[in-house]
Amino acid sequence: MTSTVAAAVLLDMDGTLVDSTAIVERVWVDWSLAHGVDPARTLATIHGRQGHDSMALLLPGRPHEENIAENRSLLARETTELDGVVEIAGAGVLLSQLTDLPHALVTSATRELAAARMGAAGLRMPRVAVTAEDATAGKPDPEGFLIAARRLQVPPAACVVVEDSANGIAAGLAAGMSVIGVGPRAADHHPTWTVDSVADIQAVGAGAEILLTLDLSY
Repeated sequence: MTSTVAAAVLLDMDGTLVDSTAIVERVWVDWSLAHGVDPARTLATIHGRQGHDSMALLLPGRPHEENIAENRSLLARETTELDGVVEIAGAGVLLSQLTDLPHALVTSATRELAAARMGAAGLRMPRVAVTAEDATAGKPDPEGFLIAARRLQVPPAACVVVEDSANGIAAGLAAGMSVIGVGPRAADHHPTWTVDSVADIQAVGAGAEILLTLDLSY
C-alpha cells in the first residue's frame, strides 16, 4: 500500500475503465483477414493507438487518406456493436470518488465512440474528455495528456495518469506525469506504480490536491 497526491487524475478508457476487448478484437481480426495481415500481429499493435496509426504500421506505404477512410468505417462499426462492452471492476467507484475533483478522460477513441462505450458500461462520462478529434498525434505521443492538463489548468508534472497499455504508459511518462499502470502487463512498461485494477485505487480530496491510495501489485 502506498499513497501519492495529484492536482488532477487523467484516465484512459479502454482496458482501464471499460473492457471492450471482444468487439475491438473481432473488428480488427476481420480487418486483418481482409488485408492479408497476420491477426496476431495486428492485435499486438492496435492497443492504445488510434486506428489509422495502427494501419500505417501494419500496411506501410499505403496512402494516409485510405487509412483515415477505412478507420472511419471501423469506428462506425465499433460504435454500434456494443455487445460485451462492460465496466472494469472498480471503474464506477473511482469515477464517483473523482466527481468533484479535477479529472479527465484521455482516449484514442472518438468522442462518439467514447460516449457509446462509457454508456454501454454504465459509466459517467467525465466533463473534460480529450478524444481522437482533439489531438493531432495519438499515444504514445504525449499530446492528449498535455491537452488535458491545459484544460484543467494544472501543471503536467502535478498530474497522475491511469493507463493499461504500453502506448498509454509511454505517453503519460513522456508528458512528464506520474503513471499508475493497471493490469497484469503494465509493469513491463515501467510505470511509476502498478496495480492489478482500478479497484485498487482510492481517491479523496485533500485540500487543493487529490490523495490517491494504491494497493500495489508485486
